[in-house]
Amino acid sequence: MTSPAAPIRRIQSLDIIRGVVMVLMALDHVRVFSGVPAGGPSPGVFFTRWVTHFVAPAFVFLAGTGAYLYGRRIDSKPALARFLAVRGAWLVLLELTLLRFAWTFNFDYAHYVLAGVIWMFGWCMILLAGLIWVPTRALAALSLLVIAGHNVMDFTGGGPAAAGASSLTWLWRLLYYGGQVGPLAVLYVIIPWLAVMAAGYAFGPVMEWDAERRRRFCYRVGGGAILLFVGLRFADVYGDPRPWADSPAWHGLPAATRFIATTKYPASFLFLLMTLGPMILAIPMLERASGRLAKIFATYGRVPLFFYLLHIPLIHLLAMAVSYVREGAVDPWLFGNHPMDPPPLPDGYRWSLPLLYAITGLAVVLLYPLCSGFARLKNERRDVWLTYL
Repeated sequence: MTSPAAPIRRIQSLDIIRGVVMVLMALDHVRVFSGVPAGGPSPGVFFTRWVTHFVAPAFVFLAGTGAYLYGRRIDSKPALARFLAVRGAWLVLLELTLLRFAWTFNFDYAHYVLAGVIWMFGWCMILLAGLIWVPTRALAALSLLVIAGHNVMDFTGGGPAAAGASSLTWLWRLLYYGGQVGPLAVLYVIIPWLAVMAAGYAFGPVMEWDAERRRRFCYRVGGGAILLFVGLRFADVYGDPRPWADSPAWHGLPAATRFIATTKYPASFLFLLMTLGPMILAIPMLERASGRLAKIFATYGRVPLFFYLLHIPLIHLLAMAVSYVREGAVDPWLFGNHPMDPPPLPDGYRWSLPLLYAITGLAVVLLYPLCSGFARLKNERRDVWLTYL
């Protein structure tokens, strides 16, 4: 897994997958401002949320793969480690400052700061800067062990109290359980997601293999993950803290939706099998993708952080415009502490699903010229600052 069989280049299939998940991410974030709940009871609402579950796993896994390929291009592990550490710190800073404001449009930093996906992404990059020194095969084994084994903690009683000493409750909330740590609302924790990023890094050499060998490997791994998910979910004994067959928490949902309603916070083993399996399976399927749609998704996928930084404030502004058109004024609800601590939803505010999808489409279309222009700029210039966006 260490000898490349092909020159290192930009891989379109990875860009297309990243672009697709960025669009799905926009759908989920529009949902936050629409007041549509995350899940049932209707199938339309359930699948609007469920399809976005593929975003974070693909985003994090491919970030690890991208880090490996970037390291091969610059041919220096010390330089790669510095890049990951600095970029990770930059992402954490963005989450706690600019992105926090973009989500809320308020300055209540003393009572609410979001530790969301970019926070997690940053810390995982910082920690990956140390893990890249581990031999690739050992890193692959270690990351898979954590992904498959971290749900053993489900049998400890659950919650921060299971960690033991109360003085370390805050640390366990940051690492695994999530929750409130002072003003910090921890949505994305570190342990399962670091393993996903490390697994993506260990997957990097696969992208240097010849096409036929890579396709066989991806089909076996992706298909195997899907089959393992189905088998473990049917058994309903391990891999997710919420059983699907007979649980009061899921009454009212059809069996088919309960079966795929896995736990994202923290990301369970079954959640990751359910989402990473199809993503890995899609890599060889998209290697020869062409046409206008493939180009559009690849453009978004080439500049994922740039897209992310722009889409939150844009969606927030569009939600304000919708509120003004529907109510004659901008609803104060839109200035709450989204997405984790908003005030109660006002009567009559919730959008219909067609409106939710229409605003998502508008946001994605508005962002395309900016993303396309920035992608060209990154292709034409090699300024260091561009690598941090």
